[in-house]
Amino acid sequence: MKKIVCFGEIMLRLQPPSYQRFLQAKSFDVVYGGGEANVAVSLTQFGINSVYVTRLPNNPIGLACRNEIRKWGVDTSKITFGGERLGIYFCEKGASQRPSNVIYDRSSSSISTSSESDFDWESIFEGAEWFHFTGITPALGDNLADICEKACIEAKKRNITISCDLNYRKKLWSRQKANEVMSKLCQYVDVLIANEEDSADVFGIHSAKSDINSGVLSYDGYIDVAKQLTNKFGFKYVAITLRESISASVNNWSAMLFDGKEAFFSAKYSINIVDRVGGGDSFGAGLIYSMINGKKSSESIEFAAAASCLKHTIEGDCNIVTVAEVESLIKNGGSGRVQR
Repeated sequence: MKKIVCFGEIMLRLQPPSYQRFLQAKSFDVVYGGGEANVAVSLTQFGINSVYVTRLPNNPIGLACRNEIRKWGVDTSKITFGGERLGIYFCEKGASQRPSNVIYDRSSSSISTSSESDFDWESIFEGAEWFHFTGITPALGDNLADICEKACIEAKKRNITISCDLNYRKKLWSRQKANEVMSKLCQYVDVLIANEEDSADVFGIHSAKSDINSGVLSYDGYIDVAKQLTNKFGFKYVAITLRESISASVNNWSAMLFDGKEAFFSAKYSINIVDRVGGGDSFGAGLIYSMINGKKSSESIEFAAAASCLKHTIEGDCNIVTVAEVESLIKNGGSGRVQR
């Protein structure tokens, strides 16, 4: 079975019930999730052997978090324990013209205080074919940036494919710092995943003629962005998700994959959103699944976009869908008719 390693922070997500605002909440729903963990969970639903690597506090909250990931079939044997706390984020779901809001409480989390000695990459990468991380992880501190680079170096020694989702978070670091760190890490990356804003925020590379707020997207502009990124870093593939935000509740969703020579665009989906957190992670998982199984670029981008479309209809961080469900959406469309 193909083995993929995902490395990064997982957090406790606390969310008011339904669409309540923080000011209304008298209780919070509990979910565990994080960029790389979401990818690992999604891949296990597709039949991939996913190994999730992180550092958790050795207390009941840390153990509950590990158990939640493990119940979905993810290999958690390489998780290390130490530090004082699990990072938390509070999520207020948006609706219609009111945007979602996220508040972080993650400083001094267990993984943010980790060191290179916490992770035995020789053991972690044994038998692995793919390594995935996001730009969120090195944003947690210089130590995490160094750990990510160490992991990438070890992966390259073993001819392991490396993917990275830029995932720029302005609440974690500045554009200048992100550019400095990610420029260094991207020299190791084979497959880059980004959205319409990441390349501009991190590398200053913009899509001409596109305005994400008005819903105007220029396909030629995104091809140009992918070419600039490829020329700068030598990526084998650049995947760009194309989100048209009609409102917090309705988005148009599609994606592009550039293979260094040609660009392939997916079908476009109009989504009535249930939960958009983890949408990009589900896209990354769909792309990794397709590529590691040898699908053509045109097939890979269709599968990734469709998988992410389905995630937007699921509560929580993780995409709990099967390959068959994704393929059914691609083949039959999304009428939503009851399956009997």
